[in-house]
Amino acid sequence: MTLNRRKFLGTAAATTAAALSAPMVRAMGKPRVVVIGGGAGGATVARYLAKDSKGALDVTLVEPTRKYYTCFFSNLYIGGFRDFESIGHTYGKLASEYGINVVHDWAVGIDRDKKIVSLAGGYALPYDRLVLSPGIDFVEGSVPGWDISNQDEMPHAYKAGSQTQLLKAQVENMREGGTFCLVAPPNPFRCPPGPYERVSMVAHVLKAKNPTAKIIILDPKPKFSKMALFQEGWAEHYPGMIEWIGPDFGGANVEVRPDSMEVVVDGEVTKVDVCNVIPAQKAGRIAEIAGITNDKGWAPVVPATMQSRMDENIHVLGDSSHQGDMPKSGFSANSQAKVCAMAIRGALLGSKVFPAKYSNTCWSLIDTDDGIKVGASYEATPEKIAKVDGFISKTGEPAELRKATYEESLGWYEGITKDMFG
Repeated sequence: MTLNRRKFLGTAAATTAAALSAPMVRAMGKPRVVVIGGGAGGATVARYLAKDSKGALDVTLVEPTRKYYTCFFSNLYIGGFRDFESIGHTYGKLASEYGINVVHDWAVGIDRDKKIVSLAGGYALPYDRLVLSPGIDFVEGSVPGWDISNQDEMPHAYKAGSQTQLLKAQVENMREGGTFCLVAPPNPFRCPPGPYERVSMVAHVLKAKNPTAKIIILDPKPKFSKMALFQEGWAEHYPGMIEWIGPDFGGANVEVRPDSMEVVVDGEVTKVDVCNVIPAQKAGRIAEIAGITNDKGWAPVVPATMQSRMDENIHVLGDSSHQGDMPKSGFSANSQAKVCAMAIRGALLGSKVFPAKYSNTCWSLIDTDDGIKVGASYEATPEKIAKVDGFISKTGEPAELRKATYEESLGWYEGITKDMFG
């Protein structure tokens, strides 16, 4: 059943009041699962809970946006390999085909004692289990001179949507021979290869439209995911265009000046034309509000179930979770969601629970038909989600293999979005 906003807001208060005043009635009804966040983790866990419970669970998905744009593959839109609508997805099938109550509103509070989620519209949702999959937020002050009010001058484009469109437009309208600067984040952050695939896609555009332009990467890390593969690709496809500046040469001592479009590296001022600032990251704000984050801003979880280590009635998926060896990727969130759904069904319905197994692959595109990948399989130990084995593309691979890798990524995108949204 789909709840439109008017219908939901008209009934939610009465439903919540009845639930709170009659706890025995609540216990006799279907177990209620509320999922906050409709991305790779949240949409997937909601669909699997509804599908596999065959209606035995009351599943509500809370997501403020009516159309979700995937951060994964958004770089390919910037590079001109996909159109914008191809990375946008709606929630209609989750409601119509799986009976999920889809509520487009912001979750603004969680009462863990009463097990109630408060919404921005002034209403509340009781739960038996709560799943948080809110993605990332940014650490204030992590890039001196930049805060969220500067995202129009220096976009982050690390939450896909209008920011992605803005960055693409800025790149395409750079002055001839201008400079594009990317300020990379420290570990850990969403999609470890993402900033470097983005540089590749920006270079692809500039090579065709503005071949004398330059790209600077300011990086606080001494190395990054698939570093040798990216640098090999940059040398082959974009010779002389891309300069990577690591911490030894000032990449960890960066200030930005959005008003004048300048970056300051170890005190030296450089004028730039486009500056993509990707700040340090932490769990989505609702996890902090719930009081389940650690001093680093992430939410620690039990590896076998994705339950919060601070509240057994809350599960945390994807980018927000502090779980061990898995990267913060869409593939990871999707994999974790299936384990989480199985654990919740076991707890609420008594269904069989199998040992948790996880997997991940991250594909990146360097240039036309030049795709690379890295991935691994994982298992749950008492301490963390631990890597079992892994694989990575090799430098010097033949063009046919790189093309096949790219085509494999296209198939994965179609598969995962169907797995998320039905």
